[in-house]
Amino acid sequence: MNNDYIAIAKNTLEIEALALREGAQRLGNEIERAVEIILGCRGKLVITGVGKSGLIGAKIAATFASTGTPSFFLHPTEALHGDLGMIGKEDAVVAISYSGESPELSSILPHIKRFDIPLIGMTRNADSTLGRYSDVVININVEQEACPLDVAPTSSTTLTVAMGDALAVCLMKARNFQKEDFASFHPGGALGKRLFVKVRDLMRTENLPIVDENTPLKEAILTLSEGRLGTVLLTNGEGKLSGLLSDGDIRRALLSETFSLDASAKEYATKKPLVINDASMLASDALVLIESKKIQLLAVTDTTGVIQGALHLHTLVEAGIS
Repeated sequence: MNNDYIAIAKNTLEIEALALREGAQRLGNEIERAVEIILGCRGKLVITGVGKSGLIGAKIAATFASTGTPSFFLHPTEALHGDLGMIGKEDAVVAISYSGESPELSSILPHIKRFDIPLIGMTRNADSTLGRYSDVVININVEQEACPLDVAPTSSTTLTVAMGDALAVCLMKARNFQKEDFASFHPGGALGKRLFVKVRDLMRTENLPIVDENTPLKEAILTLSEGRLGTVLLTNGEGKLSGLLSDGDIRRALLSETFSLDASAKEYATKKPLVINDASMLASDALVLIESKKIQLLAVTDTTGVIQGALHLHTLVEAGIS
């Protein structure tokens, strides 16, 4: 049996794309009403649904929660067996059922409305049980499932997920939700690290390889080796940073005819190294500096030049700063 899988895949995407376009075209003020209900909610937004709708609901709840709308998923069956109390009087509910007649979901609807809790229904049928109980109905009907049998939820689940995303984006716009807000909900993510991790969080402050600038080179090399930073920090008579001596500096010095291990370390050091005097600088900004100057280590001092720490490129990479 020779199947053209590329053609099948393209056709699947085209059918689902059509469902999204049709869903967008028929949108009306129900979205505005749904957004107003959620914005006016003083509690949490509870998402509920059974089967595929439940799986989609869990994803939608996660999207809301990470974009500034406190939300959680509640399975109707669990609600029937004691968890209905998780829905408070100040909450709002989004219930998902393509047919609108899911028995488990239908069973908890009267209890939700008994407490006058706002209900947003996502269904294909406004005249269904879910539709009749809902204060707002968002239509998720599709003309055709991408499934060749027109049975398995495919186009309809895609549209439902997209409707959840559309609601979340509307709420983000309404709340002026910014990158900083998103990062605060994802402190361990790449964006969170870029926006919140500071130089002081990553810089090395203990057992720094520091020597006086007049220390003989051979002693400075020993300190450099023991320091495991590939660099030794030099200080002047006032105890302030006066230079950096790196592996590279020593290799270049070896090419000099006047090279001597007895010479002072400052003779071969970089006299004006890249330094920052603000440990509250974002680590991501420090990485930009390091990469732009093609160096390995950034010295950190206070405003008077006294060494506070050192930040190595490898530390930034290991921390996932980008």
